[in-house]
Amino acid sequence: MENPGSSIISALGAGSGVDFIKLGSDISAASFAAQRGQITARQEALTAQVSAAAQLRSAITGLASALGDRVRTGDLAPRGNVANAAVATATIPAGASPRGSFSLEVTQLASAQTLVSRPLASRDALVGEGTLTLRMGTIAGASFTPDAARAAIDITVTDTDTLATLASKIASASGGEITAYVATGTSGAQLVMKGKDGAANGFILEAASINDPAANEAGDLSYFGWTAGSTNATLNQTARNATYRLDGVAATSPTNSITGLPGGFGLNLTGTNTGAATTVSFTTDSSAYTSVMQDFVAALNDIVGQINDLAAPVGGELGSDPGARELRRDLAGLASRVVMPGAATGEPRTLGDLGLSLNRDGTFKLDNARLTRSLETSPDAVAAMFTTGANGVFATVDRFARENSLTTDPASLGGSLKRYETQQAAAAERLAKIAEQQEALRERLTREFTASERRVAASQSTLTFLQQQIDIWSNRDN
Repeated sequence: MENPGSSIISALGAGSGVDFIKLGSDISAASFAAQRGQITARQEALTAQVSAAAQLRSAITGLASALGDRVRTGDLAPRGNVANAAVATATIPAGASPRGSFSLEVTQLASAQTLVSRPLASRDALVGEGTLTLRMGTIAGASFTPDAARAAIDITVTDTDTLATLASKIASASGGEITAYVATGTSGAQLVMKGKDGAANGFILEAASINDPAANEAGDLSYFGWTAGSTNATLNQTARNATYRLDGVAATSPTNSITGLPGGFGLNLTGTNTGAATTVSFTTDSSAYTSVMQDFVAALNDIVGQINDLAAPVGGELGSDPGARELRRDLAGLASRVVMPGAATGEPRTLGDLGLSLNRDGTFKLDNARLTRSLETSPDAVAAMFTTGANGVFATVDRFARENSLTTDPASLGGSLKRYETQQAAAAERLAKIAEQQEALRERLTREFTASERRVAASQSTLTFLQQQIDIWSNRDN
């Protein structure tokens, strides 16, 4: 937008010959140049400090995160093995830490009820009219015990329904409880109904035909009625629970996928081994512990190197930062941190017992002999240190990272980062205020200079008039 003073001065013909617009802008800029320069320099220093503090915080939180991943799903996660692979496979959810071995005897697999109707000529044959009622419950021989918690399902069958449309209606009405389809074999087209695994998922099918009396033959809906012990359909498979013994303790499961076993592991049952128990075991390759400790030491030394550079007394962005100093002190005491406070006498309980050692220059090294000794004398105790529980290597490193990242602790790295970011925001706010003050000064000076220019122009106009009058008078006298 054109400055109003500029147009006025142009209209007056720039009487003084001075560019008052530029003069006002230069004076206002010069008035705040020193303050603006100081704040800008401070902003640049703060940006470097924020970057350095964020870099260190990212390094320590990244170390904790990477260690957690290796414990949960990486090479430190326990591996399950079933000696008789035909009986089951072991599953270990992320974060679970089963240890040791268990005996497993599977005496029965879970199964779903499978019911096959008597045949019709084709899938398009009419099935009769009336109502089918589906009831869920438990079947034992010729007896059926309905599940009172599950309401009966009524299925309306019209005079146009075929075997194919009846299958669709049953599957839809059951809400996924029953799978129904038509199978065409040597006997003709038959309705196949299959429930879910588990003894409680048995079912019967009551038929109320529109015919009275019902004919119980092809073309009449009663042809499809079935209850426990009935011969109207063939019960190919009874709904059953899986039965097994884990360490001799008898248990059942409605499915062949069992979860929540000791230590959090699960089993997928695939076969039976009655009277010939197999072994389920969980192990971790001992070389994985050496590998992770080597990587851990390397990562710590990388962090130490970053601190030495970023927090150098001379030239370091965090040379006098209290958070960087606290991080350095915490690193120096890391090897002696108690990882397992409840460890028995003689068992490893600190990171130092896993071979973590501090050099004189503040860097770390791995004492392989000490780590090997712990692995040989207390393999289970070492394994217990690499879990995701409240205690252990991961919990210790995670706490270490969190302590140094706390924004509420002014002495921590997180506190330093928050302080620098707050100061950055304050500097930006101060620069914005200076810009407002500078613009206000420029506008005031422009107004004052415009008024001065107007007066100069008026004086020049008067002078010109007087000069003209003098010239007229002089010519008259001549």
